[in-house]
Amino acid sequence: YKSSSSSGINAEYGEFKYVLIALYRDDGGTDWLVRGHAWGEYHDDIYQSTLSEASGKGLDTECKGGGRIKHDPTNREIFVYGYSVGYGRADHEIACGLIRAKYPGYKVHWSNEGY
Repeated sequence: YKSSSSSGINAEYGEFKYVLIALYRDDGGTDWLVRGHAWGEYHDDIYQSTLSEASGKGLDTECKGGGRIKHDPTNREIFVYGYSVGYGRADHEIACGLIRAKYPGYKVHWSNEGY
């Protein structure tokens, strides 16, 4: 399974819901994916899109929670916060680590506050 980017990040500009997904490798390891889309009315909509793609390749995934991302390219800032009603709060520190790798030079920070 190849994520849409080398760092496992797929996110848009603006403010939108995201999910943190564990992708279980055949060697027993885990890769992490961050998936965020403005079109996702529910966190599950975003997860199901990735689940469908991964399952078609015989890979096992698990949604480890969700939240929201506010991506401001003008100010080179990404803020990760909140939680998913259905999946609970993602580990925003893991998500921010992946985001920092994809967006060097950005201010990337998080909070457990907010929905």
